[in-house]
Amino acid sequence: MAYQKTEIMSQFEPVIGLEVHLQLNTKTKIFCSCANQYGCAPNTNVCPVCLGLPGSLPVLNRQALLYAIKVGLALNAEINSFIKFDRKNYYYPDLPKGYQISQFDFPVAKDGFLKIKSGNQEKRIGIKRAHLEEDAGKSMHDNTGSCSLVDFNRTGTPLIEIVTEPDLRSPQEAYDYLNILKLTLQYLGVSDCDMEKGSLRCDANISIRPVGQAALGTKTELKNMNSFRAVKAALEYEIRRHEQVILAGGKIVQETMLWDDTQAQTQTMRSKEEAHDYRYFPDPDLVPFTVDYKTIDSVRAELPELPQAKLVRFLSQYELSEYDANILVADSGMADFFEAAVKEYPQAKKVANWLAGPVSMELKNRKIPIHGLKLTPKALVELIAKVEDGVVSNLVGKEVLGLMLDQGKGAEEIIQAKGMAQVSDDSALFAIIDEVIAQNAAVVDQIKSGKPNAAGFLVGQAMKKSGGRANPKKLNELITRKIAGV
Repeated sequence: MAYQKTEIMSQFEPVIGLEVHLQLNTKTKIFCSCANQYGCAPNTNVCPVCLGLPGSLPVLNRQALLYAIKVGLALNAEINSFIKFDRKNYYYPDLPKGYQISQFDFPVAKDGFLKIKSGNQEKRIGIKRAHLEEDAGKSMHDNTGSCSLVDFNRTGTPLIEIVTEPDLRSPQEAYDYLNILKLTLQYLGVSDCDMEKGSLRCDANISIRPVGQAALGTKTELKNMNSFRAVKAALEYEIRRHEQVILAGGKIVQETMLWDDTQAQTQTMRSKEEAHDYRYFPDPDLVPFTVDYKTIDSVRAELPELPQAKLVRFLSQYELSEYDANILVADSGMADFFEAAVKEYPQAKKVANWLAGPVSMELKNRKIPIHGLKLTPKALVELIAKVEDGVVSNLVGKEVLGLMLDQGKGAEEIIQAKGMAQVSDDSALFAIIDEVIAQNAAVVDQIKSGKPNAAGFLVGQAMKKSGGRANPKKLNELITRKIAGV
């Protein structure tokens, strides 16, 4: 049944919890030496350990553990010094051992939080746990329904599962939390967080209750959401479904739902009666061990400045607008580029304008990150200086930027080679102005009758005749003088 899109009713309060699975970008898998690499031919990055063959024994990847500790610290969580792995038992074709190595009662990290903006207020979202586990393989189903294939390359990829407390109260809060979580993880450098590749995946638990009621309602679990916008849309739909079922006198059934992005609605995957009993027990092949505080402190010392702290600093240190600061901080590479450029050219606002505007547009059009551009901070500020000094107009400067990125050359070299420098010579500009004035007598009359803004039209016409090379400020000054007879 499709539930109509209506406003979420004020008498109900949504209660949302999220579970994020993050693939770590270690060189090898979590319990074996197979390459942790995306995009290889099916079943080529496998070995007896990740295939679960008899007699094979897992060995923990130290880097995966250190990454998990780093994530826990960045999430303001308590790090467990006692590390234990457990077997989560269930059967599925892409799980060759018949169980998943995970963590049950002793996760790497627990009792953390992230802060988000909720309206005009800052809100703390509790993080219940962050634990290490191995990923399963990938099932691929034939469109005809005649067969299914399994690729075990992903089996054994190190995962961190990050579980929130049920602290989120709207789909928008869930969306905001996911964005700041993803940005924080990207700053840590532990994952590419690419949802299209499955590096970051999210499940959601949603229930509703009458406003003011303490007891939680019956929840449903949402899966198969491949973007944060899909998470938001799925939550909005499921909240409406819960409301309409309850208002019609029905009861919510605890079940797992799949999100159909094409139909924009949820579909039942399995009911509570089909839910798994995972029968966790300690993995006998992985001996529990302790992590000393010296190791935890060394990881803490390696933490970078995280995005929320960087945003506060950018606002105060560089006196940027919140809009500009958010654009810069939303990409750690962009933020680093900005600070390097400001060291060369200490006019932060102008540098921020170019990065948030023309440079960001080039990144979008070329579909590459800033470190993929043929551009250095020094080369960008050279261009900015040319524009500010009036050597080229702002419009031509954007064209120069494109050529710099295409050719890998500096602004000065391109401007000279292409003859793009602005014309600022009075005699050359007066020749253009005389022609424009002669062709637009009516506009001249408007200016003389007390409408000076009409001069903008004449400036535009003169810019066209100069091929965009005339200095617009100089043009405006000379046109005003000419008409005034000065």
